[in-house]
Amino acid sequence: MHLAYPAVLAALVFCTGLYGVLARRNAILVLMSVELMLNAVNLNLVAFDVWLRDTLHAGQALTLFTITIAAAEIGIGLAIVLMVYRNRGTSDVDRLRDTAEGHEPEQTGTARPEVAA
Repeated sequence: MHLAYPAVLAALVFCTGLYGVLARRNAILVLMSVELMLNAVNLNLVAFDVWLRDTLHAGQALTLFTITIAAAEIGIGLAIVLMVYRNRGTSDVDRLRDTAEGHEPEQTGTARPEVAA
């Protein structure tokens, strides 16, 4: 088997995931793009394991660990996104920058209330 075919496919899948992480604003789509990037890594691990004819199958073992970590990441990440959506009403990544402590959400078009002396 030629190593170029799975390597090119993994590069295309990784670039698609990278574009999704950089260009998308929806947090769920960003998580899906991260999963695409991890799947590209898994494809490379298995392809190089087969190409090197490793007797211990270290690439396949690392792939199992990567799948386990990806499952945990998507579970925790989706739980965080759902809680943020419940509290904020949106899953837009750009609008979540005001979640840091000490920052109030911007109110556009409203006057500031006067403080009575």
